[in-house]
Amino acid sequence: MPTFADLGLEAEIVRALAAAGIQQPFPIQQATITDALAGRDVCGKAKTGSGKTLAFGLPMLQTVREARPGHPTGLVLVPTRELAKQVVEVLTPLGRPVGARVAPFYGGTSMDRQMRTLTRRVEIAVATPGRLIDLLERKAIHLDAIHVLVVDEADRMADMGFLPQVEWIMRHVPVDRQTMLFSATLDREVDVLVRRYMRDPVRHEVVSETPTVEQMVHRFLKVHELDRVKVLAAIAAGVSRTMVFVRTRRGADRLVSQLRREGVVAGAIHGDLRQSAREKALKDFASGGHAVLVATDVAARGIHVDDVDVVVHFDPPDDPKNYVHRSGRTARAGNAGIVATFVLWNQELDVERLQRRLGLREPIVEVFSNDPRLGALETLDGPLPRRRKAAVAAS
Repeated sequence: MPTFADLGLEAEIVRALAAAGIQQPFPIQQATITDALAGRDVCGKAKTGSGKTLAFGLPMLQTVREARPGHPTGLVLVPTRELAKQVVEVLTPLGRPVGARVAPFYGGTSMDRQMRTLTRRVEIAVATPGRLIDLLERKAIHLDAIHVLVVDEADRMADMGFLPQVEWIMRHVPVDRQTMLFSATLDREVDVLVRRYMRDPVRHEVVSETPTVEQMVHRFLKVHELDRVKVLAAIAAGVSRTMVFVRTRRGADRLVSQLRREGVVAGAIHGDLRQSAREKALKDFASGGHAVLVATDVAARGIHVDDVDVVVHFDPPDDPKNYVHRSGRTARAGNAGIVATFVLWNQELDVERLQRRLGLREPIVEVFSNDPRLGALETLDGPLPRRRKAAVAAS
């Protein structure tokens, strides 16, 4: 296996990686870094959690030019504020040894503070499209010096309706730039970006030995409405970290309150919260202060928390793509993970249809909150023996 030095990275960056405990490149990094360092346009197909932040970030840190205030030389476009924050957190300590400053620009935080940041030197701006355009209109930032542009999670940009903004930005950066685009899929609208705005890109696709969905243990649990929160509490009691997805912001807040009444320490993350509250909830979850994080789909992409044991679809997702995006908070970087989907009586047909589209054939197992197997979901692949089930139902 090649080392980061073998891929062409300078000694300062390799030492910074080692100091952060990063010793060996992931497959997407092995595939793309050498081409990126050579200045080629790179089109990378890789799933969330595959290590693509370093795949584009390390070459940027090595090749980025020194910037003037308000004129960054590198730009990373991301779909969400959470992903912007994550990219900055990953790249900032690695950029210090080579003098490359990285800063985030996204909505939900002070525009004035971000404008003040741009009065100083920033080599790599990591921005959501809407906030970047706001800053451009205020003439706080200029794109005339950009020589490396990255579009991260381009498929998510398309899902969220951001592609018109992304295209507008790509038309306003210098034409002689290097462009790198990373996405879990490269079809339809994403392919339009590749054809219109990239020059003879080298394409790299990292395919797992098995699809991500097959790296997970899937459990579909038929639950009763009045018992649903207690079932979730029983699952969370058996593991360290549980991430739970619900359909609405109000539902997230309500579920957190219900879990706390069950003695479960939980936090919420959704679009109605102030950015500081979202960051605190995520930090508490990552540090172990919260055993459960309840999220809407705003958190389904671009958030990386190590060692999420179980993902629970408290409200089943509407389509296979959302199922995979949500479930990807576990089973990251080749690790296994457990995914549990709660199914109410009137959701069975929809969930069966979802399974067929995912290529899954899993039983929908009826459970109650005092089922002992909830503490070890991987064993829960069929109904309880008849006598025990009757006793549970009667309790």
